[in-house]
Amino acid sequence: MRVVSLVPSLTEAIAVTVPGVLVGATDWCERPSDRDVERIGGTKNPDTARITALEPDLVIANEEENRAPDLDALRAAGVPVLVTEVRTVPQAFTELERVLSACGATGRPGWLDRAEAAWAALPESQRPVSAVVPVWRRPWMVLGRDTFAGDVLTRLGVRHLYDGHAERYPRIPLDELNAAGPELVVLPDEPYRFTADDGPEAFPGVPCALVSGRHLTWYGPSLLEAPRVLARALAAARR
Repeated sequence: MRVVSLVPSLTEAIAVTVPGVLVGATDWCERPSDRDVERIGGTKNPDTARITALEPDLVIANEEENRAPDLDALRAAGVPVLVTEVRTVPQAFTELERVLSACGATGRPGWLDRAEAAWAALPESQRPVSAVVPVWRRPWMVLGRDTFAGDVLTRLGVRHLYDGHAERYPRIPLDELNAAGPELVVLPDEPYRFTADDGPEAFPGVPCALVSGRHLTWYGPSLLEAPRVLARALAAARR
């Protein structure tokens, strides 16, 4: 198999499970760090001509991370494209199994079984903590409805206040975010890199949890660590 991945988390999953099949990946595909493949641009602006020149048997994409015109251009050039859709944790496991099988995996990898077991073992939370979850600033954007990260947080006992919004990533003015009265603000380090010095100051008096964006938004081997890593960060912020 010759595979090009346009999704960082799936690049990691493929490289770990089916070593040697990846021939191309985006500039944002940082894991594994020693992956030596052709870099074909960003997730939103891949070089479709360079991808086609690699003569891949399959391109792996995601309906949220990648643009339809780019995927259509690849199909028009005769390149097979597998498009994933991941909005929940269970869906992530189903889609990962589908992707890995399409890339030549001969069976379900052990890390995927262990990750699914880790999520299944989570205790039911008593009263969910209300939160806002910014993913960008200038302008402020937060998690809205129907997102993978939102489902991850729900399973960890966090109800983000815009989960019923009409948009998936609405732009909400900062004064409205504070007026919503969250008990917690969850600040990931991607796509916007929130830090202790960039983000918490905008929410005076509200506990802020700085969390790993990889564990909050990626669906791949990080799913195995995510329940423990995220739960620890969320709990630390509320002490």
